[in-house]
Amino acid sequence: MNNPVVKEVQAHHDKLVEDYEKKGYNVKVLPSTHQIRGLHTIIRNKDTPRADFVFYSDRLIRLLIEEGLNYLPFKTVTVTTPTGATYEGVQWASKICGVSIVRAGESMETGLREVAKSVKIGKILIQRDEETALPTVYYNKLPKDIASRYVLLLDPMLATGGSCCAAIDVLKDAGVPEERILFLNMIAAPEGIEMLCSKFPKVMVITTEIDAKLDDKKYIIPGIGDFGDRYFSG
Repeated sequence: MNNPVVKEVQAHHDKLVEDYEKKGYNVKVLPSTHQIRGLHTIIRNKDTPRADFVFYSDRLIRLLIEEGLNYLPFKTVTVTTPTGATYEGVQWASKICGVSIVRAGESMETGLREVAKSVKIGKILIQRDEETALPTVYYNKLPKDIASRYVLLLDPMLATGGSCCAAIDVLKDAGVPEERILFLNMIAAPEGIEMLCSKFPKVMVITTEIDAKLDDKKYIIPGIGDFGDRYFSG
């Protein structure tokens, strides 16, 4: 039986997604379950030790990536089982790759590799000015054939949307069609979703929770703090 908090969060997300669909935005939120809410409770707690933060973040990242893979194109295939019978199944219909926004996005690379064997992963380094919150692209290294692949863009947090939009510009300049980009993130702010989806409505945004807002310093509220620092430095 669902906890009232979980039911309330699910209803809130359903309403938000419905509103985004009316705008033509492509936003998906993982179903609010006790497991997902429990993982968020642990990693959002300021007193959670780094080892636990990493362990439970990795669990949530794995769930997010598994969900993201569901939105890739699949084709029907038939295989023969050891009994000699046939089984109607599916397999990916297109090549994929991951692209992480350094450095927090690198935390999601292991989760992708665990479910997509030998997947190619590129990197984009973007830094945000702390005063203006505007992003600058400093470096990118992408698979040479990225234009022919579906791209899972990885970054745990979607705050203002500036860094993500800059990364999508890099991908589009490399020949990736907008509709082949799936942006996977753990926590999103409404302001970031609005900025990203209004600029790139064909990009699919997949997140595990949508938070209330950004504060005057452009931090997500209630948020999680600096994910990269907590994950890599403790």
